[in-house]
Amino acid sequence: MRQSGNVYASAISEHPVAAHAVGELAGSVLEQLEGRRADLLVVFVSPHFAGAAEDVGGVLRAVLEPRSLIGSTHAAVVGTGREVEATPAISVFAAAFAETSVSTVRLTVDQRPDGAGLVGWPGAIDDAHTLVLLADPFTFPTEGVLHALGASHPSLQVIGGMASAANGPGGNRLLHDHQVLTDGAVGVLVRGPNPVECVVSQGCRPVGQPFTVTDVEDNYLRGLGGRPTLERLQEIALELPDAEREQLQHGVQVGIVVDEHIIDFDRGDFLIRSVLGARADDGALSIGARLEIGQTVQFHLRDAISADADLRQLLGARTGAGALLFSCTGRGEHFFGVANHDAAVVADLLGPIPTAGGFCAGEVGPIGLANHLHGFTAAVAIFS
Repeated sequence: MRQSGNVYASAISEHPVAAHAVGELAGSVLEQLEGRRADLLVVFVSPHFAGAAEDVGGVLRAVLEPRSLIGSTHAAVVGTGREVEATPAISVFAAAFAETSVSTVRLTVDQRPDGAGLVGWPGAIDDAHTLVLLADPFTFPTEGVLHALGASHPSLQVIGGMASAANGPGGNRLLHDHQVLTDGAVGVLVRGPNPVECVVSQGCRPVGQPFTVTDVEDNYLRGLGGRPTLERLQEIALELPDAEREQLQHGVQVGIVVDEHIIDFDRGDFLIRSVLGARADDGALSIGARLEIGQTVQFHLRDAISADADLRQLLGARTGAGALLFSCTGRGEHFFGVANHDAAVVADLLGPIPTAGGFCAGEVGPIGLANHLHGFTAAVAIFS
């Protein structure tokens, strides 16, 4: 008979020997689960242990006997209140559910005569609430897959991140139950009475005012409110204090309104995309997204203060009993100037709940009614 209530556990080890690290992790998780068998085990491995990923996964399976296991390699790993950068570490998250069911998926994309096809996706998932996704950035077209899933399963929320332990194809490791893989994606479908809440902090704040897109060419934003885009940006820059003007020159972002029915825009109402370049001849800006005439956009600034405030505001009203944290490799101590920032904020606002995660080469999470691939964000899956 299944015991009532969900139980969560997490552990992190910085032991430089994989066998010792796994032993520490398994012992801690067994103690926290209090005799319950894990329905889900998620493993985050630093680059130092990528070559030992098969042994890490194998020992954890043998000792903990999880019903479902996924994992990936990351430039840095996260534990409850901690972020371990540049040194060896393994972090794990375990969950024993009362009513929620989980099942793993192994996903690849196959090139066919009629276009690309997603391989490994199950048939009917009408009752699936959340997909926790871990993917290799070099071999899995995450943005295209998210778009396709949004068309076929509009109520499915996807949260996760891209492996970040390698600089090219074949260097990352993905764990899928008994398999160790070097390409594609792995994930776990979580079905049940809304067990996961997703939060995506894009770390920006708006400057200036919203404008309507009036001229576009491919991914070039040529006109805002009937004026060249670069002119609008220069006008905004002139009204900013010197410090913010400097930030605007080096890190300007464009926020795309995700729901045009909203009158007053706030955090979470924009999908943030980077400005990639500019054309002097017509004042157009190259944007990391394709825009359409009639959409509403607003320029944004990204800095440590804004990123801290954004994450705190989004987590402030939430409660949870366990969490997975997917933070961008561009964040961390180098960006915030202090160690453990994102993990510490999660622990501060949600409490010292079991938490694990990794630094990612792209984060996945919902903004508005759609799932997107992000950069420089902190995406948090909060378990009830």
